[in-house]
Amino acid sequence: MQKFDAVIIGAGAAGLFCAGIAGQLGQKVLLIDHAAKVAEKIRISGGGRSNFTNRDAGPANFLSDNPHFCRSALARYTPQDFIALVQRHRIPFHEKHKGQLFCDHSSEDLIAMLLRECEQGRVQRWQPCEVQAVRHGVRGFELDTSGGPVQAPRLVVATGGLSIPKIGATDFGHRLARQFGHRLVEPRPALVPLTFTSEAFAPYAALAGLSLEVRIAAGAGKARTEFLEDLLFTHRGLSGPAVLQISSFWRPGQPLQLDLAPQLDLAAHLRAAKAGSRKQLGNELHGLLPARLLDTWLAAVPQLATRPIAEVKDKDLDGLAQRLHRWELLPAGTEGYRKAEVTAGGVDTRELGSQDMQSRHVPGLYFIGEVVDVTGWLGGYNFQWAWASAAACARALAASQSAPREAAPQA
Repeated sequence: MQKFDAVIIGAGAAGLFCAGIAGQLGQKVLLIDHAAKVAEKIRISGGGRSNFTNRDAGPANFLSDNPHFCRSALARYTPQDFIALVQRHRIPFHEKHKGQLFCDHSSEDLIAMLLRECEQGRVQRWQPCEVQAVRHGVRGFELDTSGGPVQAPRLVVATGGLSIPKIGATDFGHRLARQFGHRLVEPRPALVPLTFTSEAFAPYAALAGLSLEVRIAAGAGKARTEFLEDLLFTHRGLSGPAVLQISSFWRPGQPLQLDLAPQLDLAAHLRAAKAGSRKQLGNELHGLLPARLLDTWLAAVPQLATRPIAEVKDKDLDGLAQRLHRWELLPAGTEGYRKAEVTAGGVDTRELGSQDMQSRHVPGLYFIGEVVDVTGWLGGYNFQWAWASAAACARALAASQSAPREAAPQA
């Protein structure tokens, strides 16, 4: 039976970062992962250059059933803190769009940095290593693993979510949470393309590959959420940053609302053009929207498209403009975890301490990163949650040299 101060299961972004910090703070740490390679999600993210944080990340950029939970960790480990670490390791990076930071060369630079941090903390790493069973008793946690039995007073679960199973994603963390009496917020694919029935999407299937900036919205009233981002048509539905963003907030049965000309008042433009233009309505609209998209739209109103704009009634111009500004589509579903960048839902944060990520039920048990019900927007936010939750946990591990705190009474 090998003994450690802490065992961390999951060598992804959160697990690696937590291990490195805890090790450097004096903890004897074992990091276990069932995969042969570390941090596959970092490796493939950002087109291989890893969008590792967002300069502007804050609580408003995260979705959770318990929305205030993420505030403490994010405030105590900021994007600027992680940027400073990247700079100390002399990794060149750049800002691409809306605060999104990417490695100049490769995501491998970031992975190498995290491994160096673990080496500096003398972290032991077992890979590939299967965890076969976990027990909790008076001596803390005992794990049966393919590398032999392990014991530690503290156990950190950093196993991620269900997204992208081809790189090793499993529900291990969710099963472990349930084993120890934790509730889950129903997991679902997030930051994922949306699909439509073949019949509903038939007029637009030929637009595959077309991209344009839109304002996209889902929900109503106070629950309405909208983004201004690029939309991409695919053979099966819609993708691109706009759809990935809204997918985290969309629920089955809800329509999407798309403004295809968010920077323009189409009704005012068409009325103004009517006063001095001899063009047909369709020709007047060309240049305002991508030609293929416009032709598809106008095919539904051929009697208007071929008429001189001067002969079109104002109410018809206003109606067409409104439909282009408020195009409603009803998705049939998503592309699922196979294409989802992250998993929304997970371990209910009402049962975790916001300052240390520790279970309120089981002393010495911690959950960090994507396995927790905190989901960021597209654009580096989810990695920032990984760094922030990992840092909060690692500091708590180092501060709890004595026995873990008493478990809170259960209802």
